[in-house]
Amino acid sequence: MSAAIKISAPKTVDDYIEKFSPKVQALLRKLRRTIKAAAPEAEEKISYQIAGYKYHGMLIYFAAHKNHIGLYPAPRSVDVFKKELAAYKGAKSTVQFPLDKSIPADLVTRIVKYRAKENEGRSAAKNKTTTRPARIKNKASKLTDEERVAGYMKKLNHPMKAETEAVRSIIKNSNKKLSERIKWNAPSYYYKEDIVTFGPYKNNKVLLVFHHPLIIKIKSPLLEGDYKDRRLAYFENMDSIKKNKKELSRIMNELIERIDK
Repeated sequence: MSAAIKISAPKTVDDYIEKFSPKVQALLRKLRRTIKAAAPEAEEKISYQIAGYKYHGMLIYFAAHKNHIGLYPAPRSVDVFKKELAAYKGAKSTVQFPLDKSIPADLVTRIVKYRAKENEGRSAAKNKTTTRPARIKNKASKLTDEERVAGYMKKLNHPMKAETEAVRSIIKNSNKKLSERIKWNAPSYYYKEDIVTFGPYKNNKVLLVFHHPLIIKIKSPLLEGDYKDRRLAYFENMDSIKKNKKELSRIMNELIERIDK
């Protein structure tokens, strides 16, 4: 990794980006938007004084340098990326995007999604190898998906617990075809395949991540984001949940109708 441009220690990614020239800022903001669209559930943070994203462990970093923007880790050794990444300079697990060219959003999107799946796989493998007493493991294996979700909610220690339970109730009661389970370490709701999952808490808001690709066909003021394959919904308090109860139910039912077509 080449030495990054020296700047005072930033506290947020916005702080980090704003310290560069307008030209570099534009490239960094495009890269940031692309990463967040590819992994909306990732936590954005400053790590090692550069921009980082965490999802089941550290997912990806980016940093501005004198003549390029670095993205890492980059899967140069993976066959599907070898040819494309060979066109860019970089070390074994880094890629350098020149400052005089546009950020290749499609390539970045695929890299981020690949890294997310890698992290999910490592997290799942780690959970499987965690040693537990046999008696406890056998008891857990007999729990139904709904019992697992209930156990998750019982253990949840967060100021938005009541709001999370309220949103959960709306989703569960919106359509009999829906089932719930724990996936990606959070309650998730599915019909034929996963449709919507509770995301990480941000600024004391309840986040829903609609990740079924048909969600982009549904128009609603409750749905946020212009991602290619997902939408987000935020609930700040009980009043906003009550206000949007019918709309959330409508979204769930329309989505199931579209899946059945």
